[in-house]
Amino acid sequence: MSIKKLVPIVDPVIDPARREFLRKSVAGVGWMIVGNTLSQCGSDGDGMGGAGGAGGSGGMGGSGGMGVPTMSNIANLGPLQDPDENGLRLPVGFTSRVIARSNMEVGSSGYVWHNAPDGGGVLATGDGGWLYVSDSESPSLLTGGAGAVRFSSSGDVIDAYQILSGTNLNCAGGLTPWGTWLSCEETPTGRVWECDPLGENEAVVRPAMGVFEHEAATVDGANQHAYLTEDLGDGRLYRFVYDAPEDLSAGELQVAEVIGGGPEGLVEWHTVPDPSAQSTPTRLQVPDSTPFAGGEGIWYQDNVVYFATKGDNRVWTYATDTSMLTILYDAATSSTPILTGVDNLVVSPAADVIVGEDGGDMQVVAISAEGPIVPLVQVTGQDLSEVTGPAFGPSLQRLYFSSQRGTEGLDILGMSGITYEVSGPFFI
Repeated sequence: MSIKKLVPIVDPVIDPARREFLRKSVAGVGWMIVGNTLSQCGSDGDGMGGAGGAGGSGGMGGSGGMGVPTMSNIANLGPLQDPDENGLRLPVGFTSRVIARSNMEVGSSGYVWHNAPDGGGVLATGDGGWLYVSDSESPSLLTGGAGAVRFSSSGDVIDAYQILSGTNLNCAGGLTPWGTWLSCEETPTGRVWECDPLGENEAVVRPAMGVFEHEAATVDGANQHAYLTEDLGDGRLYRFVYDAPEDLSAGELQVAEVIGGGPEGLVEWHTVPDPSAQSTPTRLQVPDSTPFAGGEGIWYQDNVVYFATKGDNRVWTYATDTSMLTILYDAATSSTPILTGVDNLVVSPAADVIVGEDGGDMQVVAISAEGPIVPLVQVTGQDLSEVTGPAFGPSLQRLYFSSQRGTEGLDILGMSGITYEVSGPFFI
């Protein structure tokens, strides 16, 4: 998908005059999605060029760009070495650094990094730098909402700030093709908030996308579909069909039924009668809808929706062109069952599925497009935490993620969360 502008989210409907103002304000910047990244075309530094991505100009393999690698090296990585100075086990040739710690100021920004960092994504900026946005799975009285770290073209941390406040237990979320961040509340009255990653406009709630225990969201812009997961033992898979391009203010919420009882098979979508769930939870409004065991991360790319369910340690694919649902990975039947506690995920431009573990071995694991299942990172000394928010930087040489509770794993408020950057030849 090609992003022509950053659309502000103050006004749900953008009139032509407003659109022209926006085009001028971002100087015609072009954007494309790279993994869980919105990457600027033709910038300098780490954001230079673009590798293609979710429906972008490069498709799954990527058309490349000036200085950006296009061939996945992920299947060739390993084994993991002894822990480095940050307690991370990495493949040979990789390094790490700590970007932020909960309850500590990020650099000299004045922003104290939020508790319980959760879902994350990357957005390239017009100066060759980039942003990492991160949700906070904590109550609003502590921090809640979402924040962002800004990097220079050389990778230095130059700023951090809040992009959403006053919300509760914001979980995995997701990026939109038009350059906003969807922050999802994981509470019984949870809603989706559309946020400006630059922090220049107030976030806007999107009630039409449903009231339920939201986990994550992803958007198929070409078909005007957003897909959403629900983090309950009998949660559902939802699709939001929005009425107007780049506008999530109105549309129809639908829920999936796997024909024949599943687990795999043809999917039929049913309208959810009351997305506001005034009297009946959304997951119970359509009796034929199919329950999933704890929906987690979700990502759309090249006519495929990838999502994880933690209760049964599965990663799924849904083909939007054929409506077929299949199991990509199942820890119970895999010959390499090293991935457990499946949680947040991101898909590389080459269709490597990168999954963070909630528990398990505290690893970031790749289900590589070539077949092998490969551990990319292991966090040591933090066994009671969970890995959240994996996202690639624009160069595909940097991977961001958090340990939600850090070394104090029993602290359910996540006041010791740590956000990391790992650098190395993920792509060559």
